[in-house]
Amino acid sequence: MDRDLDVVFKKFDFSFLLMTCCLFLIGILNLYSATHGNPAESFLYKSQIIWFGISVAVIFILSFIDSRNIFRYAYVFYFINIILLLLVLVMGDTALGARRWLEIGPIRFQPSEMMKITLVLAMSRWFTRQKYDREIGFKEIIIPFLMALLPAILAIIQPDLGTGLLMLLVGFSIIFFMGLRLKLIMILFFVGVLVGGVMYKFGLKEYQRKRILTFIDPKADAQGSGYNAIQSEIAIGSGQIIGKGYKKSSQASLNYLPENHTDFIFSVFNEEHGLFGSIVLIILYLILIFRFLWLSSSVSRLFDSTVSIGLMSILFWHTFINMSMVTGLLPIVGIPLPLMSYGGSSLLTFGICMGLATAMSNSRNIF
Repeated sequence: MDRDLDVVFKKFDFSFLLMTCCLFLIGILNLYSATHGNPAESFLYKSQIIWFGISVAVIFILSFIDSRNIFRYAYVFYFINIILLLLVLVMGDTALGARRWLEIGPIRFQPSEMMKITLVLAMSRWFTRQKYDREIGFKEIIIPFLMALLPAILAIIQPDLGTGLLMLLVGFSIIFFMGLRLKLIMILFFVGVLVGGVMYKFGLKEYQRKRILTFIDPKADAQGSGYNAIQSEIAIGSGQIIGKGYKKSSQASLNYLPENHTDFIFSVFNEEHGLFGSIVLIILYLILIFRFLWLSSSVSRLFDSTVSIGLMSILFWHTFINMSMVTGLLPIVGIPLPLMSYGGSSLLTFGICMGLATAMSNSRNIF
């Protein structure tokens, strides 16, 4: 028995857990720095540590599950999550004008966060069952597209435009990985531009349209919709090359930067650690992203490979969109930075991602 445990320990893939701990350690120190000057938020880092402990436990539990069992229940997880999204619209908890959370006793969670993962599992199972041996065309992507579109619409209705668009990006990432014809890629691009124009005119709320206009010209409403973007750029610019130093963010300590513990946590990090610190952080994210790519090419089952790409796309799009929106490269849509931004649901989501990745990696050697 001891020998079996020793073999399991030697073959266990600790890489995803170690990278998670490394990014979280940076994140919790940064969160403490961003909130220590505000008594109303000074306790948040303690809550974040508790959620991280839960996430680590989830990683270990999931890491010993055979990926064939994940395949078996992929559709079940997807439909349960769809039901939870529908319940949010009916009986969800409202905060800041949005209905995104469900409360079950003392537990308050955001089903749309978990939907990203169950979408990856369901789409991966669908493509695995089809067994395509050529580039896929329009007919082959109808069902997967609808799989991504349904939860995206339910998220946008809440309203949570950022999460809805992210689900579509994750869905398209998986479809692209399966091998789309070049002609179809071009058609989808032009259709996406057309649909985006229609959505802007008729589907977005006024504050959402303001965010896009603010992205184009933040100074047009410097004290209103453009305030966050301008303050974020000030924080990042003032960090210069090496930053101001730990716990010396003036934008955070003087409360010039709203939501500095969630959406704009990277702005605080950049102000304190400068360009050099930000490059180091980006490299750590890139290492984790390439680890997912390595896993996708190393596993033997198509389902595992597709799930790896899907999980990688969740991490990539979160990181890319968050860093881009706080630096003024994209409109502000409220996407958290993985393992850095405050939030139990987000932290647990990425814990599940790392647990599933570890499970698939372990399936190569242990099961």
